[in-house]
Parts: sequence; C-alpha cells; structure tokens
Amino acid sequence: MPFLGQDWRSPGWSWIKTEDGWKRFEYLSHKLGDNINELTLEDHHLRSLTTKLHPLRKALRNRLNWKCVCGVWEVRLDIDKENIYMGDVCEVAAKKRKKDFFNNNTKSQFFFQERLIYVQKESTRERHGYCTLGEAFNRLDFSSAIQDVRRFNYVVKLLQLIAKSQLTSLSGAAQKNYFNVLEKIVKKVLDDHHNPRLIKALLDDLSSTLCILIREVGKCVLIGNINIWVCRLETILNWQQQLNNLQIPKQVSNGMTLSDLPLHMQNNILFKFSDACDIINLGQTTPTLQMLSEDRQLWKKLCLFHFAEKQFCRHLSLSEKGHVDWKLMFFTLQKYYPVKEQYGDTLQFCRHCSILFWNDSGHPCTANDPDSCLTPVSPQHFIDLFKF
Repeated sequence: MPFLGQDWRSPGWSWIKTEDGWKRFEYLSHKLGDNINELTLEDHHLRSLTTKLHPLRKALRNRLNWKCVCGVWEVRLDIDKENIYMGDVCEVAAKKRKKDFFNNNTKSQFFFQERLIYVQKESTRERHGYCTLGEAFNRLDFSSAIQDVRRFNYVVKLLQLIAKSQLTSLSGAAQKNYFNVLEKIVKKVLDDHHNPRLIKALLDDLSSTLCILIREVGKCVLIGNINIWVCRLETILNWQQQLNNLQIPKQVSNGMTLSDLPLHMQNNILFKFSDACDIINLGQTTPTLQMLSEDRQLWKKLCLFHFAEKQFCRHLSLSEKGHVDWKLMFFTLQKYYPVKEQYGDTLQFCRHCSILFWNDSGHPCTANDPDSCLTPVSPQHFIDLFKF
C-alpha cells in the first residue's frame, strides 16, 4: 500500500477494501456509526436542515442537488458549470458533534493494551516528534503497579520526584492520571495501613509545590484553570489530615510473633533492613528490639551499604570513648550524599530497542541477546530519560 496523506511526515490515512474499491476509513465515523443515539441526532439535524433550506430549494428548483459524502449532506448549486458548496457549515457542525461526543465518552484515566513505550528524543524521517514524560506516565499503567507490593515504593518515589520538579511539564491528561493514581495510593494506605510514612512525605512535597505554583501564578506556566489547582491543593490538605488522624489498630494474634523468635533470628532480620527509619521504628516496639537496633555492627553495615569508604574520612564521627559512632555517621553522611535506592521491581529499559517497559510485560526485542540489553531504571533515571 503506497503512502497517502497530506504530509509525508504524518502517519497517513487508513484505508479499507470494499466492493466498490478502496475507501478512506475514519475512526470516529466508524465508532459513532455503531451508536444509535448519534444516528438519531444526525437524522434530527438533517430534518432540521431540510426545513430551513426548503424555501431556497423551492426557489432554485432543479438547480439544487443533494449529495451525501461520508455521512455529511452537502448542497450543490449548478450555475454556469460552477459548483457552489453550501455544505461547509454542515460539515463543521458534524465534526464538532463528533469531537464533543468523543470527549464526553472518554474517561479521565487512559489505559493501553501494551504497557511499554518507545523513548524517542528527536525527529527522524521514520518518526516525527518525541516522547514526553506525560505520555510515558499515561502508557505505563501505574494504577495497576501500586497494587503490587514490589512496585509500590517505586511508584511513590517516582510521584515524589515529579511533584518536586516536573509537575508543570505534565499535559492535562497526564495530570489527571497523576492525581488519579495518587488518590488510589492514599485510599490503599488508609485501608491497609501500610507505608503511611512514605505517603506523608509525598503529600508534603506535593503540597509545598502547589502552594508555590498558586502563589506565583503568572510567573510560571500552569496547564489548566487556577481554580482546578486550588481544588487539588484542598484535596491534598484533606488527605494529609486523614493520614495524621490515622489510628493503626493493635494486631491481636494467638500465634508466634516477632518477639517470640530467638535473639539471633531477630538480629538477622534487622540486618536485612536497608532503611534507617525502619530500623528505628522497629526498635521502638519492644525493649529487646530497642537494644538490637543500637548495635554498632548493624549501623556500620548500613553505612558500608549506602556510602563509599572515601566519604567516611570527610565526615568521621567519634564517640566519647574514641570509637566510631556509626549511627551518628550514617545520619551525617545522609545530609551530604544520597542513599542507595532498593526496590523489589523496577521499570526496564532496552538499549537496543529504546523501549521502556515493566519487567513482567516484556517487549518484542530484535537483539540476539535481549537480556544483555536491559537496564533497570531508577525513578530519577526515569525522569532523566525525558529531559531534552
């Protein structure tokens, strides 16, 4: 099939084969053709238009010809072999109704069958345009990802980074998806009481950003009405209030608990933690765990995991006895250097195909060894992929 279109850079038209030959296929017309209400509206409009043009038809008699083109009625007036089209108004009105019908029946949350996206940073003869952060956010189905415990922290961290620096770069549809995903996260935390600390930090950063944007309106570009952003800020403040009032009920269990385990097993569990806040919170539950959470070897292992040895010499912290205070050193180093991020599952980027996708969905890779081309994508790397 040869390329046919108004511009060689455009994707071209879609064609279907009929008994009379190949005809151009319009998606909206096809979708609306199955809707009985829309057909009724077209018939009503046609009868109304016929009534209005009845005096003109009666005056011009045989010079006026009716013709139906792609579902739109046009009026032709034959005068001295010149055709005067009077169907432009009808065609514009029909297109406007089709557009309104499509917009009214489109949900605010967009879903795609393929949970992957081609990351394009420049235009070529084969591909025109580039991929934006908002488009990637729409395509990769983060609404389902938050239901997976392995991806929950990953999505929350990504939303937090977007709230800090990339919120104004999102399109209107991406903004809807962003706040829809955020609403689902808040509801999930309120229901199962898991990870409220992460969501509180996310909402704090988001509310601070919205306050700055609303206060400096006119100095920065905001997509959407200012009243929409004010309503979003009020919603976020309401969520913060609900999380602050969240009361986690005490679990009553007749079986074995963490405190019933031997000390060496409890100590081994603490050594598996990579988050300092989790270690401190767990140490506040029982006196035994409080003692284990203050172990110098535990904090030394945590420092070696997150930071390089060269960084220790610059910020060495000693106790009164002259020993290295590894707990104090960890929080000192945390002020100057970022900690390592650890997630159960992340997005994958194929360097050969330039495709971003979730690990379980896969992608049609043409490389000889697809696994060697994959790179895990951290939340910050995800943001950097769409900085042009």
